[in-house]
Amino acid sequence: MSYLLRLVVPDRPGILGAVATALGEAGIDIVSVDVLERGNGVAVDDIVVELPPERVADSLITAATAVEGVQVESLRPFAGPLDTHRELDLLEALAPAGEGTVKMLAAELPRVFRSGWAVVLTGSGDDVQLLAASDAAPSLDGVAMPWLPLTGPLLLPSEADWVPARWQELAVEMMAAPLDGAAAVLLGRSGGPAFRRSELLRLTHLTGLAATVARMPPV
Repeated sequence: MSYLLRLVVPDRPGILGAVATALGEAGIDIVSVDVLERGNGVAVDDIVVELPPERVADSLITAATAVEGVQVESLRPFAGPLDTHRELDLLEALAPAGEGTVKMLAAELPRVFRSGWAVVLTGSGDDVQLLAASDAAPSLDGVAMPWLPLTGPLLLPSEADWVPARWQELAVEMMAAPLDGAAAVLLGRSGGPAFRRSELLRLTHLTGLAATVARMPPV
């Protein structure tokens, strides 16, 4: 079974090698590594691993924290595609999408950010219209979005007042970014980990590129 392990590690040479060695000695295969943030002497890494059937998930935490200074921020099952070129694939897909850009974004952004779902919205407050949604997106009926219209990227933690009680129970972490005018893209994942500022900046960059591509004349 695959898991997504988010680690906070000392930002020093050889630390990822030490983590990889510790996981390997525990019989755990590393499938991919993403460095999300670096600063203040630490780095935040997302590591997708494959756990043998006979091993329990807690063995991942034990193996990783055996390396001095390593902290496990979150651990969750991972069922997404195990690729390392997610953003490039999305940009290539956007080029011929044309009017289907919003649908393409909603469908593909969960894969890019290893999140649970994505929606594209427009409107404000209680008058919100759904333009596109990924397969796993929750119903937005009766959900007010007081942060719309969106003028800049925004992290939306699960404990915010506007978040429905059911979403709070599931600890749905969210982030949003503007998309060409009045529209906005909202991403969510249940049970964390919380989206980080580096992920929000990546989302903002991608939505900006998507808006530009959508305005380009067909070839």
